[in-house]
Amino acid sequence: MQIIRCVAGSLASLMLLLGGVGRMPAQQAGPVKGNAAQGLASNEKLKVIFDTDIGDDIDDVFALALLISQPEVEVLGVTTAWGDTALRAQLTERFLASVGKSGLPIFAGPKTVEHTTFSQAGYARGDPHPAPWPDATAFTLDTIRRNPGAITLIAVSPFSNLGALIDKDPVTFGKLKRVVLMGGSIRRGYGDLGYSANPSPTPEYNIFSDVASSKKLFASGVPLSVMPLDSTQLKLDEVKRDMVFSHGTALTDGLALLYHQWSASTGSPTPTLFDAMAVAAAVHPELCPTTPMHIRIDDKGNTIAEAGVPNADVCLKSDPEQFFRFYLSSILSN
Repeated sequence: MQIIRCVAGSLASLMLLLGGVGRMPAQQAGPVKGNAAQGLASNEKLKVIFDTDIGDDIDDVFALALLISQPEVEVLGVTTAWGDTALRAQLTERFLASVGKSGLPIFAGPKTVEHTTFSQAGYARGDPHPAPWPDATAFTLDTIRRNPGAITLIAVSPFSNLGALIDKDPVTFGKLKRVVLMGGSIRRGYGDLGYSANPSPTPEYNIFSDVASSKKLFASGVPLSVMPLDSTQLKLDEVKRDMVFSHGTALTDGLALLYHQWSASTGSPTPTLFDAMAVAAAVHPELCPTTPMHIRIDDKGNTIAEAGVPNADVCLKSDPEQFFRFYLSSILSN
């Protein structure tokens, strides 16, 4: 079903942007360096757990759509974090079933108090899953134990689930291959797309929402690939939305339906795909080159770069054109 009629010239724009629809070939992706690329160095798939607060902002489901579009990735499970984690799990289950991925395991993390709007609650409640959901903490720790040094955890939510993992079993948490996270603000704050004459950081939502868990994460010793506001304010503008929503597949129709619930709830027409960059960087690290830094989380949720032994690889700048070439070719190939 076609959700939105494609504007005139949309096909031409698509071909100009993508150079022909197709997934980014490995030989054109550029050099892949360091620990971040080890999961793609052989025929073995990259083993991923995806931790998300899907249902508030819209970028989580766009990130999940990108993740399940990658043939080189094995998604071992989706864990929901922050606020009403059971309702988030229901949303995830309904969306994955609608795109033919109902076999992916889903787990709910500890419920917390939140003060944001669950913009896609109506869609989530359309899934009649019986309670309770299996426990995200137990699943994640057990999966790490069975795959020591092989699991990439992509975290695009407040880090309540990660804090629970560290509290429960810090030794097992330390056996993660790495955590790729969307979070922090090093030099640029919200609304700064790189044009500000006086850039300044601001507390970022995922860090600020659970400062205690964020501090534990950055002190954990696990390799961290950090995608802060500096590199993730990627606007899905009207032309790109038309490309996606007029494509007419189960995946793009599902994205369109959730987009309209989010847009109606928030009054915003243009999504920012913060979280999708974390997924893109996990699969193709060259899309967001990183710099080793020592990051300290202060009590107000600021991510402060200071002198010291690096505890994170931080992407301070990305190329939106390269990102959207990869993103759109992946989504429109499914």
